[in-house]
Amino acid sequence: MERRRALQHSFSYFCLSSSSILYWCIFFLVLLFTSATNALVKLPENTTIPAIIVFGDSIVDAGNNDDMITEARCDYPPYGIDFDGGVPTGRFSNGKVPTDMLAEELGIKPYIPAYRDPNLKPEDLLTGVTFASGGAGYVPLTTQIAGGIPLSQQLKYFEEYLERLNGLVGDERTKFIIKNSLFVIICGSNDIANDFFTFPTVWHQYDVASFTALMADNARSIAMKLYGYGARRILMFGAPPIGCVPSQRTVAGGPTRDCVVRFNDASKLFNAKLSANIDGLSRTLLDTTLIYIDIYNPLLDLILNPHKYGGQFRMLRNRTNRSDCTMQQLYSCCVSRKIGLCVLGQFSSH
Repeated sequence: MERRRALQHSFSYFCLSSSSILYWCIFFLVLLFTSATNALVKLPENTTIPAIIVFGDSIVDAGNNDDMITEARCDYPPYGIDFDGGVPTGRFSNGKVPTDMLAEELGIKPYIPAYRDPNLKPEDLLTGVTFASGGAGYVPLTTQIAGGIPLSQQLKYFEEYLERLNGLVGDERTKFIIKNSLFVIICGSNDIANDFFTFPTVWHQYDVASFTALMADNARSIAMKLYGYGARRILMFGAPPIGCVPSQRTVAGGPTRDCVVRFNDASKLFNAKLSANIDGLSRTLLDTTLIYIDIYNPLLDLILNPHKYGGQFRMLRNRTNRSDCTMQQLYSCCVSRKIGLCVLGQFSSH
């Protein structure tokens, strides 16, 4: 249980500590979508991309797990310390997540709210929501392990969202919003870290090649379903270098907490299969902009060469049950519940 808890929490922290790199990956490719579009209805200032609609895991979860009985939630301090008001929002981050920054940069809105947020306003539906859930994966078993919202249920929530949107603005405008919106899918990390390399029973059914193929095929199916709903601008992200996140380095990286090569190899194998699937779909769905985005290499470069990005980062190697994780003038975000696993800390100016 302790191993699983560490896995569920800490890989997300690493990805979000590196969210600026992930954000630039997103933003660079979003620029490819900016063709002239005349708004048929009154929309936000950015009419080329009226909304951002998000599916996936904790990297882009904004609080959908907050009322669930699961370890994959973060609606408690110190999460949210840099968000508006310093209040935990359910984001696996000290502040915003990458899709929040993307929405703000595009002039859509300051952040993407969670669809299951009880305070969600009807007007929020017009500019996008996130259905993402911490612990989710492309393989159904993965989400069962973590207790999050599976992608199948995220799609059901999207169907509900469509009905609500239609009730607000009518069928024509709903179709316009869906056709021109940016759909973002970020998933796969939990499948590799929390499923395949954690439960030996999976090894009896799959080897790494067949398991990553299953992941990629399920990802392709998600893209096809979104296409069927009317989505025509879809970004699908590959997996990060999972073997280098704090949890995996702690559990399987040996005394020196090195990056775990076999975990990274699994990420690369999945990415290759996902990229091939997306390329194939792009050749078939000619009326759709469907793009695979590599985050593996930019994030790995950030890990190996932090000085290139103007940061001085280091790992805190201790486990702690304390909520106060400031050590040696390091400012770090640590889990404040039964187990704490310190993650990337940045030298504080205080």
